[in-house]
Amino acid sequence: MLLAIAAVLLVLWLLGFLVLHVGAFIHVLIVIAVIVAIVHFVRGRGARV
Repeated sequence: MLLAIAAVLLVLWLLGFLVLHVGAFIHVLIVIAVIVAIVHFVRGRGARV
């Protein structure tokens, strides 16, 4: 689930960065996506809800 959220945020970041160029908010999305992906891999498979 967390990996899916990270993937969606990454896609939104790419779309925003390449198409919309909204500003600093786009970079916040990539930071959140990276953090969510790291949390997913650190927690591992045993911590699924």
